[in-house]
Amino acid sequence: MNTHLLQAAMLAWTPSLRVTRAEGDLSSILRRPAEALLEQPLHEVLGVSPKRARELDARAREDRRAVEFISANLGGEDACPLRLSLGLDDGEASATVLDLNAVLDGAPPVQISRLSSSLSHEIRNPLSSVKMAVQTLARNTGLNDRDKRRLTIANREIRTMERMLWLLSEYGRDTTPKMDAHPLRGVVQEATEMVAPELAERRVEVRVDEEPDLPRVRVDPTRLRPVLAQVLLNVAMGQAEGSPMEVALRRGGPHQVMMVLHDPAAALPPEENGSLFEPFGSRLARGAGLSLAALRRVMTGVGGDVAARGSAEPGVVLTLTFAT
Repeated sequence: MNTHLLQAAMLAWTPSLRVTRAEGDLSSILRRPAEALLEQPLHEVLGVSPKRARELDARAREDRRAVEFISANLGGEDACPLRLSLGLDDGEASATVLDLNAVLDGAPPVQISRLSSSLSHEIRNPLSSVKMAVQTLARNTGLNDRDKRRLTIANREIRTMERMLWLLSEYGRDTTPKMDAHPLRGVVQEATEMVAPELAERRVEVRVDEEPDLPRVRVDPTRLRPVLAQVLLNVAMGQAEGSPMEVALRRGGPHQVMMVLHDPAAALPPEENGSLFEPFGSRLARGAGLSLAALRRVMTGVGGDVAARGSAEPGVVLTLTFAT
């Protein structure tokens, strides 16, 4: 097994719990090189108690490829979560060790990934019934102005809930995107249509400035549209009513097309740089805090990227890079 390619470490030890082999990405995972780990007690190498090390040894000697999770104290301020696959290797007790922080970096929380599809289904069905009832009531010509306003508000909130369900579902989705070549301008226009009523309320017009003869980009438009729609709406909500929103489409590097979007009301303090695309971690995402996290998930899933440039002063530039 090539443990370097897997970003894993491999340990083997004697019945007296002394490490005899140490291979792989040891410096990253166990914070020390191989020569500093050999002949050391297993509990010190893994940063656990001697009792816990004996339990891990017993599981390994069962040779059932058991999986155990430990919280390793490796000299840092915070304990490091590790995943151990335990068994026998050439008669020696051994473990393949993964750093869960590295494995899950950029991935959705397990709870969201597991719950998103079922939760979306359970909420979407009754929400559709409520939406149909509200739309049926809105067609009643005998309504007074106050009831009409109430139904308008109800429709707006239903659309907001639908978009939040899309974001939750997209952030937790782990299926392969269905990619094809599409004109990027068309995808932007379709995303704009999804939030057209909200844009109309604020009298915000989306203007697409497209460089001539741009090649098509490889995307899954079904997954990109609702996420991009929410990002466009977030920008619109920060703008003055009646102001235009400019979306620039430009050539990037070789085989790349960029979408550049300026958010004049947003700010990007230095302390938020690291959490910008994490769920619920950035004020720039506004609302539920999932739009930028879901956008990054979609963009990286199709081989693209998204980046933000700004400062503590208002004015942030979002750049989406697509492969052609």
